[in-house]
Amino acid sequence: MRAKTEFGSFRHLTGRFFGALWPGGPSQKDEEWVRQWLLPGEHELWRSMSGPDRRHGVGVARRTLALLKGNTTREVAASALLHDVGKLESGMGTVWRAAATALALVVGRHRFAALRDSERWWRRRLRLYFTHDKVGAALLAKAGSDPLTVAWAAQHHQGRESWTVDLRIADALKEADGD
Repeated sequence: MRAKTEFGSFRHLTGRFFGALWPGGPSQKDEEWVRQWLLPGEHELWRSMSGPDRRHGVGVARRTLALLKGNTTREVAASALLHDVGKLESGMGTVWRAAATALALVVGRHRFAALRDSERWWRRRLRLYFTHDKVGAALLAKAGSDPLTVAWAAQHHQGRESWTVDLRIADALKEADGD
């Protein structure tokens, strides 16, 4: 069950991996659509994300809006678009992420999240990748994001019982992410 609670379903992970093999970002139309939902500091973070992560964010945002039947706010859309923004700090590409996730499925994500910084670059990258939720929340707070957007970035890998975001919104965000 650890794989489901910490990383999402095998289907979600497989879809993310194969989707990430396509190197480009969202279409120009999608990029224009995104701009309406993000604050300037958030948009700067958005542009720093990898193409596959931005495409994933667009998909999550569109599914969230559909689940909420269009009854949403800028902060909710930003939460969907930027929930994985912390991954950019790890500097890891698709293959490294897939390998790290597969290894963590066996030994547990918590072991990598607890790694201390050292002179070994790979330890730092693994720690940043497996704490991307907290890293992303810090980046979003610094960018001036709404507390809801910051909270969802921090909590999107936690269990429902830990969420502080309105459960109707959080349930839609989680379902849209496919975890």
